[in-house]
Amino acid sequence: MTSPHVAALRSVALNVPDPDLAAEFYTEVWNLAVADRQDGAVYLRGTGPAHHLLALHPGEQTEIRNVTFRARSADALPVLAERTVGAGGRVLRPVAPVTEPGGGVALIIADQDGRIFRFVHGDAEHDVDTAAVPDRPVRLAHVVLNSHDVSRSQAFFERALGFTLSDRTRMMAFLRCGSDHHCVAFGDSDRDSLNHIAFLMPDLESVMRGGGRMKDAGYPVGWGPGRHGPGNNAFNYFVGPFGVVIEYTAEVLQVDDSYPTGGPEDWTWPPGRIDQWGIGQPPTPAIKEAQQAIRFMPAAAF
Repeated sequence: MTSPHVAALRSVALNVPDPDLAAEFYTEVWNLAVADRQDGAVYLRGTGPAHHLLALHPGEQTEIRNVTFRARSADALPVLAERTVGAGGRVLRPVAPVTEPGGGVALIIADQDGRIFRFVHGDAEHDVDTAAVPDRPVRLAHVVLNSHDVSRSQAFFERALGFTLSDRTRMMAFLRCGSDHHCVAFGDSDRDSLNHIAFLMPDLESVMRGGGRMKDAGYPVGWGPGRHGPGNNAFNYFVGPFGVVIEYTAEVLQVDDSYPTGGPEDWTWPPGRIDQWGIGQPPTPAIKEAQQAIRFMPAAAF
């Protein structure tokens, strides 16, 4: 089922040591476009309606500031606040107008482990860019967060936010709020951190062409190309500036209430294979290290 409160993943905000340098990469190589700038931060959009997909703020080190979802209605925001507290989280900022580009109103919370999430409604949207080049990201497909307790993280998203478990592998829980197989997933780890941010491309051809552009720019494939099991999406992973792991993906499985929730026994691979195709390289040591390195900004600093 879809979440009655949350409509979609909208954006991820990061602190980075040099937002302008990072923005140069994300526009010239990754193929996003600048939506706005404010107070040293750069807001980057895709070809879809979301005001921005990625916000780059100045900071001494690379951190996740927050993950932002779009609420289904303004009335959903106070409900989310109440459910957050009931599920063991905290309200960091009650519903209030958003002062950054995109506007609208937002609720800001932290889960039991201090991860910061925002829920916005009434934010500005762009007209869809019908003149987009084929290999430009459309929107965010999902964000994967590492968790020292995947079951606890999953339970919070189910109880507080109304998400539904699509699949559970030995290492990961895949959760959805709409028809995408997942828009957030939690991976088993000894630290709570950012695993990667996935950008939805228009098609498989764009995933491959974007990967070639990255290699031409000196960013080798960190994992892929391949096709995942849960979600059935094609992928290419890279380590971008300041150690952020980013993914080009396409053909994400669309599901409804008839989708049978899978367990670890449903997602096993033959020896030596870690995706459906089995043609791409496995994750490199560099990408494995980067997938563990970036923590959330402390909620106490908010």
